[in-house]
Amino acid sequence: MALKATIYKAVLHVADMDRNYYEDLTLTIARHPSETDERMMLRLVAFALHASDRLQFTKGISTQDEPDIWEKSLSDEIDLWIDLGLPEESRIRKACGRARQVIIYAYGGRAVALWWRKYQDELARFDNLRIMEVSAEATKQLAALAQRAMDLQCTIQDGQVWLSDASNSVAIEPVSLFPV
Repeated sequence: MALKATIYKAVLHVADMDRNYYEDLTLTIARHPSETDERMMLRLVAFALHASDRLQFTKGISTQDEPDIWEKSLSDEIDLWIDLGLPEESRIRKACGRARQVIIYAYGGRAVALWWRKYQDELARFDNLRIMEVSAEATKQLAALAQRAMDLQCTIQDGQVWLSDASNSVAIEPVSLFPV
């Protein structure tokens, strides 16, 4: 019998001063059995960074044909493709061919540098690709915020993200690997 996803509920109060976006979002997050708290919370941060009325979580980790998060146009074209982790070059190439813009949030500590060294020459040709690195310390702190029911404040200013609940706060500053 296959394990089922665990459902998390989050009320996310987003104050994005970089984009002048201020919204209270009620989100349902399905966490795949193989997904860690760290990855799920990074998905939540990526969602907050790009929040819009058409942005949505996908089946993500359980499918190869969809990203973790996407935004589709009214004509069902993929405007924004967001993946987390250290995807293979072939997956990124496919995403860049299907979407107007692709953003990868790379995490995993020292493995990120090895992954980037391996693929940077091949990926440099894509004009619609951005790769952001999130530190291992930040993702570890994010995991500590994970609860089945969350009420989170998210403030974004000058590329920095502050995510907090009633008792803890985490500062995240994604660093651009590409373009530099």
